[in-house]
Amino acid sequence: MYKIMDGKLIKKQILEELKNKVSEMEEKPSLVVIQIGDNDASNVYIKQKAKMADYIGYGYRHIKLDENVSEEEVLKIIDELNQDKKVNGVMVQMPLPRHISTDKVQNAVIPSKDVDGLSDYNAGLLFHNKEALYSCTPYGVMELFKRYNISLEGRHAVVVGRSNLVGKPMAMMLLNAGATVTVCHSKTVDLKKYTKKADILISCVGKANFITKEMVKKGNIVIDVGITRGINGLCGDVDFDEVAPSTKYITPVPGGVGPMTVAMLGMNVMEAYMKQKEEENV
Repeated sequence: MYKIMDGKLIKKQILEELKNKVSEMEEKPSLVVIQIGDNDASNVYIKQKAKMADYIGYGYRHIKLDENVSEEEVLKIIDELNQDKKVNGVMVQMPLPRHISTDKVQNAVIPSKDVDGLSDYNAGLLFHNKEALYSCTPYGVMELFKRYNISLEGRHAVVVGRSNLVGKPMAMMLLNAGATVTVCHSKTVDLKKYTKKADILISCVGKANFITKEMVKKGNIVIDVGITRGINGLCGDVDFDEVAPSTKYITPVPGGVGPMTVAMLGMNVMEAYMKQKEEENV
């Protein structure tokens, strides 16, 4: 019988741990979220982040800018936040309007405040297996493995998807944990040949019910990062009802990886705060 990896439950545990830690601190860590435009999905995600910060006890500020704001103005605001010692974490909600460079904005946040873990610098630290602020979604997947006592060493992990946000950092984190990693993507020939060999299968492509029963090895672990809104609500990359009975562990959508992304943002804010205080005392 398969086991559900409950992201909601683990998120609750993490937020409670952070809340208890903050309650004993004289100075509270702080997070600033910058939003450009009025994207409906972004509004939902930002509410989740505000709720998380409020629950833990972080300082929190939401800067909402008009979608026509210039790139120069956005970079100026980020620079001011970089220099503000009372601000520990800065994140810019994606997606951005077309006239603003995602690459420039993500790399404008100084690495020590980059709680989204998306800067080239933090990605480089991950590549070299050094301490960093990690991209929240793959970091959340790693935390699920940790909390469910799943060892990755020597396991064959197949990641389907190669985005800078999830696929690439996910592969690197698994590699750093001792797994043998295969990365598949839209150009992969005979995808099933690879997914059938996976001890751990992680799909992050954003296509509803993309992973079917025929693509999965019996007794493996399936992590569904994808999320799609259809006529029947939210669904993931994995055809859950078909695939779940063949697995040992599986994440649901919703309630699996999604809640972990918010939880790990909370974790990154604390880690950023602690690192900044260490640097101040050097």
